[in-house]
Amino acid sequence: MQDLLFDFISKYIDLTEEEKNELVSLDIFHAIKKGTILLKENQLSNDSYFVLKGCIRVFYIIDGEEKTTAFYTEMEALTPPSVINKKPSEYFISCTEDTILVISNVDMEVAVNSKFPKFEIMCRRLSEELLAKQRIDFDAYKTSSPEQRYLNLLQKRPDLIQRVPQHQLASYLGIKPQSLSRLRARITGKNKS
Repeated sequence: MQDLLFDFISKYIDLTEEEKNELVSLDIFHAIKKGTILLKENQLSNDSYFVLKGCIRVFYIIDGEEKTTAFYTEMEALTPPSVINKKPSEYFISCTEDTILVISNVDMEVAVNSKFPKFEIMCRRLSEELLAKQRIDFDAYKTSSPEQRYLNLLQKRPDLIQRVPQHQLASYLGIKPQSLSRLRARITGKNKS
C-alpha cells in the first residue's frame, strides 16, 4: 500500500527515508468495505481522502433520490468542503468497492507540513491540478448532451462503466437508468454498423 503512495508522491517531490517513515507512522492507510458511508449529510468532518485502490462516490439525496456528482478512483484525492468551512456536509461519501484509502486530517497535515515543508508544495500543486480538472469537467458536463457525456466517460474513464452500478452511473450522467440503457444500445448499434 505504502509503495503506491510513495510512487504517486515521487511524481511531485522526492522523499527521504525519514519522510517515508514519518508518513507510515501516522497510521493513514485504511481498508474500507464496499458500501461503507464515510461521510453523511449534515455531518462535520476533518478527514480528507486519497484513493490508493477502489472507488468512492459523492452523492446528494434530493427528494428521496440519490444524485451522484462524482467518483474518485485510484490516485485521486477528495477533501470535503466541510473540512475547510467547518460547516456540516451537504452530501454523502460512500465506498462503491472495497477500497484502500489514505485518510488524513488537518492537524496531521499541519504537523507534516511544518516538519517537511515540501509536502505543502506538493499539496498546493495537487490542489491546483484538481481545481483545474474539476473546472474542465464541470464545463464539459454543462455544455454537453447526455450522449456526449457518456461518450466522454467511455473515452476518459472507461473503467467506471464496469465498476459502478448502472443506476449510479446514470445519476452521474444526469439521466434515468432506462435512458442509459437506451443510450448504450444506440451507441453499441452505431459501432456495429
